[in-house]
Amino acid sequence: MVATRGLVLVTVVLGLARASPVPTSKPTTTRRGCHIDRFKSLSPRELDAFKKAKDALEESFLPKSWSCRSHLFPRTWDLRELQVWERPVALEAELALTLKVLGSVADSALGAFLEQPLHTLRHIHSKLQACVPAQPTADPRPQGRLHRWLHRLQEATKMESRSCVEASVTFNLFRLLTRDLKCVASGDQCA
Repeated sequence: MVATRGLVLVTVVLGLARASPVPTSKPTTTRRGCHIDRFKSLSPRELDAFKKAKDALEESFLPKSWSCRSHLFPRTWDLRELQVWERPVALEAELALTLKVLGSVADSALGAFLEQPLHTLRHIHSKLQACVPAQPTADPRPQGRLHRWLHRLQEATKMESRSCVEASVTFNLFRLLTRDLKCVASGDQCA
């Protein structure tokens, strides 16, 4: 009887040793194919293309007058306040909105200025999607600060005028590239 219990115990322990990790309620921070670390900094040529596009966009805003109800990207928006696994999710949403807004502007006279920046943003976005963790099955909706940020971005196009959203995205562009992207690319090292 003791030998049988010992054999059962050894079998269970060996079975657990071979089993895959127990799923957690939070997604893992890295996934296969996630190679976002190469975007810790963009080349001077890429940043120059973004500066020219941003300047051209800002110049197009000058003759317009608008009244925005809220700041889409408030100064307090800081990805470091999120958990490491939440940061790529927030950045992916931020990039998706930026691509949507700048893509709609690209059909205008500003298209020549936006061609290279849009190409770079699409490339970053495609690489970032490999880093966005799958939603856990137990709780498919993000909670807390991440939920509020995603909701704010989602509602932006419904609540604000097109001009306000364009201006917010434009004024946030360098923060997205130099702070938010760098933070996500740095992973656990972003402090």
